Amino acid sequence: MFIVVFAVAVMLVGAGLGMAADKEVIASPDAPKAIGPYSQAIRYGNMVFLSGQIPIDPKTGELSKGTIEEQTKLVLENLKSVLNAAGLTFAHVLSTTCFLKNMDDFPKFNTVYATYFPSAPPARATVEVARLPRDVLVEIALIAGK
Repeated sequence: MFIVVFAVAVMLVGAGLGMAADKEVIASPDAPKAIGPYSQAIRYGNMVFLSGQIPIDPKTGELSKGTIEEQTKLVLENLKSVLNAAGLTFAHVLSTTCFLKNMDDFPKFNTVYATYFPSAPPARATVEVARLPRDVLVEIALIAGK
């Protein structure tokens, strides 16, 4: 019994030790650079986890103060750039988490969002939040798989 438990413990520890080596940072020069202790995306096995994007123009570094539609489009274009850096497209997206400053903007947000997922859209959670970084109207994070 002790030998079996010990063998399982060694396998679990060994699997944990390999975890960091299997983790790959994904970065796109066509999306805003990470401005804190996070990566634009992380690939782990066949999964890619994209950090939340806010509407920052990657060319200028300027924040978009536009409408919810304009901000949503810029966020999705930034996510598209990171997906491309990972060799993926929106067709690979499995789940999104969407944060809106005002749920009254949901219909306008949803109209833009739907154009990026014309068929087989991913699972999604959309919530209204009290405040987003730099007081933007929208932030979106996503998970993709290949």
